[in-house]
Amino acid sequence: MTTTTARASVLCHWLADGRSVVAGLLVLADGSSPMEPGAMMLIDHEGNVDGTVTGGCVEAAVIAESEDLLGTADRAARLVRYGVTDDVAAAVGLTCGGTVHILIHQISGHQAASELAYAHAVLDGEPAVIATLLDSDRAGAEIALVGDTVTGTMDAGPLLDRAVIRDAPGILDAGHSTIRTYGSDGSTLGADLRVFYRVHARSPKMLLIGAIDFAAALAPMATALGYAVTVCDARETFIRSPRFARVADVVREWPDRLIDRTCLGPRDAVLILTHDPKFDEPALRAAVHSGAGYIGALGSRRTVADRTRRLREAGLTDEQLDRIISPCGLDLGARTPEETAISILAEIIAQRTGREGGRLHALDGDIHDRRDGGAARRFG
Repeated sequence: MTTTTARASVLCHWLADGRSVVAGLLVLADGSSPMEPGAMMLIDHEGNVDGTVTGGCVEAAVIAESEDLLGTADRAARLVRYGVTDDVAAAVGLTCGGTVHILIHQISGHQAASELAYAHAVLDGEPAVIATLLDSDRAGAEIALVGDTVTGTMDAGPLLDRAVIRDAPGILDAGHSTIRTYGSDGSTLGADLRVFYRVHARSPKMLLIGAIDFAAALAPMATALGYAVTVCDARETFIRSPRFARVADVVREWPDRLIDRTCLGPRDAVLILTHDPKFDEPALRAAVHSGAGYIGALGSRRTVADRTRRLREAGLTDEQLDRIISPCGLDLGARTPEETAISILAEIIAQRTGREGGRLHALDGDIHDRRDGGAARRFG
């Protein structure tokens, strides 16, 4: 169970028990922060806590704010900011170099309906997005979009509701949480109202070509990272091992045929593991014509050179060949299938985040930063 699904399960149970629940929602992190926007912690009226927004830096302060909110009559949402230059940051222990903005709001009424719709979608593995208003006396109001079903309202006029419902599908397709601004009347022109979109995108796909030890090591680790993993092999003897069915979907098929009929996008990965040209090369030819964001293949330097020559002779262009990362993985000195799996997954993460994969202690600058353009908007 991922962190997101665990949080969804807790919220469903707490609300079903009739508890008063407050959420601390990380909506923006500037500089170094161990958690991404969308991280959430839940606090109930008895002081039970589930989740984290900074990995321990400001959780005590968020709990105190939540308890104070539950003790007030109006229970209005609060957008709080903690940064290393603030006195409060030193008091709560935020020494990791960043500034975080956290919306603390009670989950009740319309918010409860929206959060439950979103939580059930997460538990069912369905894509969903929930939009939370950050400004005005209606801060904390939410709209959830699951498929074509809309739950909740911003309660700030029909124009804002329509704008949020219109924008949500595109943000869901982009696959990451973000902030958008709107005019005070809800129009798209203006910056008076900020709305945080929390996204639960479809799981990225990972196709492991070759039912061998490397696939058995990769599958559970990739699943833990949120991938929907498929192991593919045309050889019955290889594919029927129960070690694959326990951790992934298993398909007996020629790999190129599976790749051709699978819709792959920038968040998806294809890994060629068989070391057999009659499987590897048709699969790689199919993969470079797909939309997969990462295409990796195992092999020694000599194997890679020979395979590249044959693929070029088969008609692949230099641009297509450049899409193939082979040998794949970071230079960790990996030897075993498990170590190799860590090396490959580390490279996939580094490619996704735009990093080189160097040693942190040898690098300068923020450990965690933002490179997705609009996500770096500043509050205040």
